[in-house]
Amino acid sequence: MAPPPPPPKQLVLAASSADAGVAAWDLRTGAEEIRHRPCASRPRALTSVADRFLAAAQAPPAGGNSGTVHFYHWDKPQVAVKSFPAEPIRALLADQEGSYLIGGGSNGNLFLWEVASGELLQTWHAHYRAVRCLALYDYLLVSGSEDGSIKVWDLITVLDEQSRLEAQTPYLYSFNQHALPVTDIACFLGAIAVSSSEDRTCKIWSLSEGRMLRSIPFPTSIDSVALDPRSHVFYAGGRDGKIYVTAMGVDISSHGSDESAILGALDDQSKAVTSLASSTDGLLLVSGSEDGNVRVWDTRSQQVTRKFKHSQGPVTNVLIVTPKRVILPPLHPLRKVCSANGEVEPRAVILPRPENDVPIHGNRTSIFMEHYLDELQYGGTSLIFGSGLRTQNCTPNQQGTEWRDRYLELRDLFLHEVLDQMPSSRNP
Repeated sequence: MAPPPPPPKQLVLAASSADAGVAAWDLRTGAEEIRHRPCASRPRALTSVADRFLAAAQAPPAGGNSGTVHFYHWDKPQVAVKSFPAEPIRALLADQEGSYLIGGGSNGNLFLWEVASGELLQTWHAHYRAVRCLALYDYLLVSGSEDGSIKVWDLITVLDEQSRLEAQTPYLYSFNQHALPVTDIACFLGAIAVSSSEDRTCKIWSLSEGRMLRSIPFPTSIDSVALDPRSHVFYAGGRDGKIYVTAMGVDISSHGSDESAILGALDDQSKAVTSLASSTDGLLLVSGSEDGNVRVWDTRSQQVTRKFKHSQGPVTNVLIVTPKRVILPPLHPLRKVCSANGEVEPRAVILPRPENDVPIHGNRTSIFMEHYLDELQYGGTSLIFGSGLRTQNCTPNQQGTEWRDRYLELRDLFLHEVLDQMPSSRNP
């Protein structure tokens, strides 16, 4: 009998604002696998494109006004493709399927590219100052800015001209409760988002209802957040070198700040914690620090199990990935303009599947929602709403509209059930 195949290899990736490359270590053995060069990226500017290849936005040289975006293959240390966007990209994000790449610019603009062709599908002005972080939940894009604002964008509206004309505002929601720059955003089960800021708070938002649920104060500025997929806990990386273990449980009948949410802290860093990444099972947490080190934490024992030296400069990005060693079609550079005539062609929107959404036992809404979405898939939609919502002459497609409306109703019901089941931090 043949032995079982070995488990897929997991890698810890780290990048720095110093030109130290993207280092990759085997999570099981601790051996350094490869180092992609050159690479000098700012926080939130490194992303894995469906685990098929890497994309990293480069910090412009001192005094420069231009930056590049590099693509790297897993098995080659050199840059595979270089792109030259219209402005330096501060934040970079890919959807779960790797169909789209989203960039947040230093001038406050957002860019949406199709990965397969490199075509720029849409660009729009989102914030007054630079975009510092991005997150996706379903087809909702959340952007955080240096100006302290957070905006939620419906990608269907962004890509569909008729929907944009009918919308009262270009964004779905705009939040302005942070007093200083937003540093990171993460999305969670039930359309919940957590944001961190230099104003020493993390805030919890309902993306479905468009409101703040809770504000949690910290003794220091928070530069990064990561969610524990096993429970209603998130980790907040502080400039004091501590990683705060924080309860997400929220009493939706009350508002304001709540210091009781901080359950404890992981403390091994000598300098600020700049980036965090959680494994899919929540058992491991990876942190990057200004001291140039990457640490792997066992979340059960709250101890460091591995420590990697990346560079003399600060670690700005960490990721946990399971590389897919597949033969890729040629990668195309990302274009600067939407098309030859500057207009956006209608495109289908492939909705990202939420990574953190897991069925809750006994939750009828969750089970029914999952069943109904499966029915939509077998019906031929495959969660591609763009082609179902509009016909070629841009008139509303009734069946597509009904599918979308029913999906939104089910998602809202699911959110309320999740919130009702979330334990309050007062009883952790």
